[in-house]
Amino acid sequence: MKLVILDRDGVINHESDRFIKSPVEWQPIAKSIAAIARLNRAGYRVVVATNQSGIARGLFDISMLGRIHEKMHRHVSDAGGSIEAIFFCPHEPADQCDCRKPKPGLFNDISERLHLNLKGVYAIGDSLRDLQASAAAGASPVLVLTGRGEQTMESPEQLLGIPAYADLSTVADAIIDGSIKDAPTVGA
Repeated sequence: MKLVILDRDGVINHESDRFIKSPVEWQPIAKSIAAIARLNRAGYRVVVATNQSGIARGLFDISMLGRIHEKMHRHVSDAGGSIEAIFFCPHEPADQCDCRKPKPGLFNDISERLHLNLKGVYAIGDSLRDLQASAAAGASPVLVLTGRGEQTMESPEQLLGIPAYADLSTVADAIIDGSIKDAPTVGA
């Protein structure tokens, strides 16, 4: 089974320091939706792993998160693609749960539910915590420079050996054509 795991905010849609609290605030990054559809056409299943502490902070509820995700699903579907599942952590950092990235709980849940070892599965994120969580679960982390990606690049010593791409569209192309295996990595 070919699978790609995506972070949501900063990878698929624009990031916000004030959280994405409604469907109106959820705005896709250019070419990200088409990239998901291309991955699907190339035989990849796509799932999302996302921290959503705005729920624990009382900024929005599960119902609103569902409406935000409905908008995302609709955009992807309109482009001819699909997101198979969305795994999210509703906790805030103080909760010290196992599912909040940088801990690998969301990735372990994906592995368990899909009955799949994550070794060799690309996990695309824009923050160090995305990369740490995916690596801890055995997946292959990939950094995108959208969202908080450029800020993440300011600590290259923590990114050694991780490939970095401009956006989801360019990494999707590299996955599909196989060039990601030969991609330069941070610090190389």
